[in-house]
Amino acid sequence: MNNKVVLAFSGGLDTSFCVPYLKNEKGLEVHTVMVNTGGFSKEEEKNIEERALKLGAASHTNIDAVDTYYRHGIKYLIYGNILKNATYPLSVSSERVFQALEVLKLVKKLGAGYVAHGSTGAGNDQVRFDIVFEILAPEVKVIAPIRELSITRQEEIKYLQEHGYESSWEKSKYSINQGLWGTSIGGVETLSSDGYLPEEAYPTKVTKSAPEHLKIGFEAGEPVSVNGERMSPVDVIRKVRDLAGPFGIGRDIHVGDTIIGIKGRVAFEAAAPLIIIKAHHLLEKHVLTKGQLYWKDQIAGWYGQQMHEAMYLDPVLRDMEAMMDHMEKVVTGEVEVALMPYHFAVLGCTSAHDLMSSKFGSYGEINKSYTGADVVGFTKVLANPLKIYYNVNGEHAEDIIKQAEK
Repeated sequence: MNNKVVLAFSGGLDTSFCVPYLKNEKGLEVHTVMVNTGGFSKEEEKNIEERALKLGAASHTNIDAVDTYYRHGIKYLIYGNILKNATYPLSVSSERVFQALEVLKLVKKLGAGYVAHGSTGAGNDQVRFDIVFEILAPEVKVIAPIRELSITRQEEIKYLQEHGYESSWEKSKYSINQGLWGTSIGGVETLSSDGYLPEEAYPTKVTKSAPEHLKIGFEAGEPVSVNGERMSPVDVIRKVRDLAGPFGIGRDIHVGDTIIGIKGRVAFEAAAPLIIIKAHHLLEKHVLTKGQLYWKDQIAGWYGQQMHEAMYLDPVLRDMEAMMDHMEKVVTGEVEVALMPYHFAVLGCTSAHDLMSSKFGSYGEINKSYTGADVVGFTKVLANPLKIYYNVNGEHAEDIIKQAEK
């Protein structure tokens, strides 16, 4: 095994500590890589590269994986209307596997014998990174210095200072992870069951109060326009975020079961994901059949669970994606949304595929494809199996009726 190690590098304290530690204590040639899934600007990418090289990295690589993340991840989170525990749009948890896959490409390109990340031993991300390497490159040794050393933040800072790396390492009061599909926020308030974040904890400040309307256009399930202006799905996400975020829309706290078996809480802001998912779901309710809507719900919950728990490489996810791809072919139209301080409302939609077509009638008003007499006959046929059941089963059937009447 050679002495090259590829380190997934974000520029924060944990991954900054890893560079000199891997170089000085492990004797490894460190090659850092930052995989951008929508959380960093070009200027921030440049600053991260400069920091990595200053810390002693032999090379640094910035990888733009935003489009890859959308096409292979976010698109299916939209198709599935996925909100974990009816709340969380997998804002950050869905990024990690795609970041790990990009890191692995560099590992193979450099022929590195080691791969490293800055995850602690307390969260989900360590599993999300490790499992990709375990499945696709078991011959590559994984090193996670923070996890292996159980080192404190102050000990990391001391080590860096002793090795001549001075910086502003003071910990922010809140841990913030930003990406294309939303931002997670952790702090002391999320460590207990009754805590909640104050206004200043959220990165996007509330600056709008006058209500606004916007229209989101979809083609085959993908968001392709905002207020009639056509753009890429990635740009639609960014545009909706910029329009809705200043209202304070999309803030919530997710409570769920972690991969490692404990309950966890994390706050988030995800204006674009919540609005796009709800708008997409409304459109689906108008254009998909009852059976399609039922089976979409069955597979989408499992798809989101597997994505959250690092099982993206399970081939059954490709099967579910194929099913969703087929269903989405007619999910085309435009949805109107009202934006207000701290909340939004999905108002209605237009679509050439709308199954609420007036050619067949209006619910509760008039029908055009059958008569009242047809309904009488239909009801008799629909009731017949249970009519037989209650006639055959006598006293037992009476007990069922009594239970239903309680």
